Amino acid sequence: MRNVAGAQRLEHWGEMYSRINMRGSRAGAFLNGVNVTSNWGPLAEDMSYVDHIEFVKGPGGFLMSAGEPSGIYNIVTKKPTGKDFNGSARFTLGSFDMYRAETDLDSRVSKKVSVRLNLMGSQKNSFRDYEFNDRYVINPSVKIELSDKTTLVAEYIYQKAKMSEVGSAYVFSTEGYATKPVSFTHTDPGIMPSNMEDHTVNINLQHQFNKNWRLTAQVTYLNDYTDASNIWPDAVNPDGTMIRRLSYWEGSNIMRFGQVYLNGYEKTGSVSHRILTGLDLGSKKYLADWSFSHAMDTVENPFNTNITTYQAPVNGYGYAEWIAHMNSAPLNQRATPGGTIDQNYSGVYLQDELGFLDDKLRVTLAARYTNIKQNDYGTTYEADKLSPRVGLSYSIDDNTSAYALYDQSFTPQSGKFRDNSSAKPLTGNSYEIGVKRDWFGGKWNTTLSLYNIQKNNAVANDPTDPTYQYFIFAGKTGVQGVEFDLKGEIFKGFNAIFNYAYTDNEFKETTTYAFPVENSNPVTYETRILNKKGDKVPGYAKHTVNGWLNYTFSEGTFQGFGLSFGGSYLADRTTWSWESTGATKAMNDYIKFDAGTSWENSKIRVNLNIFNVFNRYLYSGANYGSYYYYQAEAPRNWRFSVAYKF
Repeated sequence: MRNVAGAQRLEHWGEMYSRINMRGSRAGAFLNGVNVTSNWGPLAEDMSYVDHIEFVKGPGGFLMSAGEPSGIYNIVTKKPTGKDFNGSARFTLGSFDMYRAETDLDSRVSKKVSVRLNLMGSQKNSFRDYEFNDRYVINPSVKIELSDKTTLVAEYIYQKAKMSEVGSAYVFSTEGYATKPVSFTHTDPGIMPSNMEDHTVNINLQHQFNKNWRLTAQVTYLNDYTDASNIWPDAVNPDGTMIRRLSYWEGSNIMRFGQVYLNGYEKTGSVSHRILTGLDLGSKKYLADWSFSHAMDTVENPFNTNITTYQAPVNGYGYAEWIAHMNSAPLNQRATPGGTIDQNYSGVYLQDELGFLDDKLRVTLAARYTNIKQNDYGTTYEADKLSPRVGLSYSIDDNTSAYALYDQSFTPQSGKFRDNSSAKPLTGNSYEIGVKRDWFGGKWNTTLSLYNIQKNNAVANDPTDPTYQYFIFAGKTGVQGVEFDLKGEIFKGFNAIFNYAYTDNEFKETTTYAFPVENSNPVTYETRILNKKGDKVPGYAKHTVNGWLNYTFSEGTFQGFGLSFGGSYLADRTTWSWESTGATKAMNDYIKFDAGTSWENSKIRVNLNIFNVFNRYLYSGANYGSYYYYQAEAPRNWRFSVAYKF
């Protein structure tokens, strides 16, 4: 992420889900071109089966599927290469009892058939007591050349994760952020582990009609199952005591996708046409039962955060009751309608990039029509939208090009409000201009972009709901920013990457919301101002800077030896909770430096990485009304790996 200007990850989601923010909102999560974005899940992809990651800024990703105007990232998985047998194995050791082994085997088994197998197993603990994260991956794939022009690729990905409960990393305090030692935890070794399983199947068919035209069709099936727990307090008291509530949930996330697209090149007179057209179908169904919870502590015997020795919960864990609850009825009965999100969408799109003046001037005209049918927690709606796109780019010379872009976004949203209504689709308008240039014969290149995004119907998690069932209406928001990227070679073997992002994200109108009054029976509500016009939108840093230096000796005694050093800086931060906009105490700026050294030859590569080199107390958090919560990152830690190519 540090190679992408403005991209950042928030809180514990990085251990479970790939939740990345950029340009003021969540970036869409894509896997091999399909939109797998969900409120909960699927699991973050393990890098053992990832070939590369593509970041697309702005709503350009709308051709692949409706998505946030901020952009998307697309995980492209490893496929059989069709070469003779080759493979690799890597073993990694690290701080906090981290052990990881992975292997990648790739081979042609006949003239027409190639296979690949990726395996991974890892176990690791944490700098906090009782935290752990174990994960396993099995990823076979096969490539069949049906003819000289037609290729079929099929792959299966199995991921299993077993980890400590969600929320184990959080610290709660009435005093502010970073008030406890970095290793402090309120979790407990007796809590049931959280278990997650992902099954993904992808089948891709490509047919090359001729050198200019190609047809691609693919279907994807994803089944994600969760049986997990989460800690959140019933009360946080000024004297340092608290009552911990353990919430259990069972979830099933099933997604099905189908895509067919045709791309080609034609020329009419002096005008060239790069054409892309396609059909995009998707079905997402999420079932969850969040209805059971259990207080681990009591008012008479609360958990004391001032005591460093282990404190057993006086009220137990409620695990037997949760199992009995799970066995009382199938999930689809317990989840319906309060825990059901059922979404079906279809889209067609057409894009033509017209080239003039020997392709020096390029004009892009595109449109996507999307129809969405959705059942959010018992509320059904249907919507459709025609989203246009207009782009202009011009090659000023062989090294410099400028561009301008306007497009609209249309994003189905899953969210239930406390009045049982559902979130409407998010719509947005995006404007962007930029300049790209190569310097010194291509050794250096820079990109400068300026953008403005306006969004309607934005929603956010309800901060008064620890189960994450409910959302709140955030209204109209707008973000404008500047992004700059620089990368190149200082001299032979010495490379640098630098980027900066300025993100100004604010509410465009004042909105109110009815919040439940604490301990009221029957439940009563009070109306509060949720945000005022001009307030900051949570979930981003106004200033983000990343830099990375890498030097590799290419000759002499130290040939193959490399050194690297870099860091990240985030200033004027807010987190995902709306309360952060009104917090009385602001978060400190985030500054982190990492370093590494390596050596490699044609067969062996050895790496040593040091993270958080200067051992800074790093955290993110928010105000939660009467108290603060925050999550600390790991202090200085290391990771050592040895890889061997067969």
